[in-house]
Amino acid sequence: MRRARGTVWGAALLCALTACGQDEEGPFGLAPTAFDALPGWDEADAGDAYDAFALSCASLLKRAADAPANPAERLEHPRYDTLSGTVADWTEACADASSPRLPGEAAARAFFERHFVPVEVTAPDSLFTGYFEPTYQARPAPAPPYTAAVLGVPDDLVTVDLGAFSEDFADRDLVGRLRGRRLVPYADAAGIAADPPDAAVLGYADPNDLLFLQIQGSGRLEFPDGSVLRAGYAGKNGRAYVPVGRTLVQDGALALEDVSMQSIRAWLDAAPPEEAARVRHSNPSYVFFRPLDLPDPEGGPVGAQGVQLTGGASLAVDRRYHAMGLPVWLETEATDDNPAIRGLFVAQDTGGAIRGPVRGDVFFGAGPEAARLAGTMNAAGRMVVLLPRAVAAKVLGDAA
Repeated sequence: MRRARGTVWGAALLCALTACGQDEEGPFGLAPTAFDALPGWDEADAGDAYDAFALSCASLLKRAADAPANPAERLEHPRYDTLSGTVADWTEACADASSPRLPGEAAARAFFERHFVPVEVTAPDSLFTGYFEPTYQARPAPAPPYTAAVLGVPDDLVTVDLGAFSEDFADRDLVGRLRGRRLVPYADAAGIAADPPDAAVLGYADPNDLLFLQIQGSGRLEFPDGSVLRAGYAGKNGRAYVPVGRTLVQDGALALEDVSMQSIRAWLDAAPPEEAARVRHSNPSYVFFRPLDLPDPEGGPVGAQGVQLTGGASLAVDRRYHAMGLPVWLETEATDDNPAIRGLFVAQDTGGAIRGPVRGDVFFGAGPEAARLAGTMNAAGRMVVLLPRAVAAKVLGDAA
């Protein structure tokens, strides 16, 4: 989506707000395991994950059989150089997933048992957070408190793919605007708010709502006539992301342990407008949006893989380590705010705050309960990836 190139260009919501995380370059390993060693597997409802995997396959099979299954990957681990394999390595599982949803939970679990090998990813640290698709009130013209324009990509914004000039800069972009014949940095968030560029306006929102829409990377704009516009990530201004939660902690306005989406929003709503603007603009990054015409109006936004996300079954991961479309068994510890999770997800998204081999961001869907869970989830846990059998043989050799 957190995201496109990951729905939140920052989408781990809590970490996007506070910059929490793990050592993104830390070591990790692979430990083959078995389905019957996964606590709760025998009772898991894998139906939504099966549907999500089928969507991933529809995207995957558009490429040639000998093409890399995850062409954008930059995998870090020496034994992960074939982690996703080729499209051909996924063909058997994807062909089996082309049928409608399997009848019953047991049939869905049997599908994954038939085609995949569970492999635990081990690392010194783990972190799992959550995100959701928000709904915000909007207006077609500015009217207090709906004064912040939800902007499309400006006419003068230029994005340069540095990888086209040198392999040393693969998967890196440079964003700016032209001043004469020179490319200069684009305006920061404060500059854009003070002097909006020429761009399409999708609607006008409360400035605090716009901040969280940008953190999430996509959302729904609801207008007084009852119409709803699905807004999705379209680009950004190229400035580094600075979590507003960190600003409030540094100001002494919030204690680190009290930072959440809800506490930040409460502070912004209660602050004088100029103080709220100062905190919002302490994050110089700015996200632009586009209207989404989605094939499934009831489905989620489009994630980094280019398919609609499924609430409770889609997961954002660090794409340097994990392939899009990869099924992932996730176990998290219970916290004061969130129950433990034991379930199957599919890696279909990524985000600027998703960094590390045992790092995930659960997409909870839309609505108040999804917002509550996403805003407070911050837990350690266990990640077991399900590798297609052909890929597992390449990665693990005799251990597969």
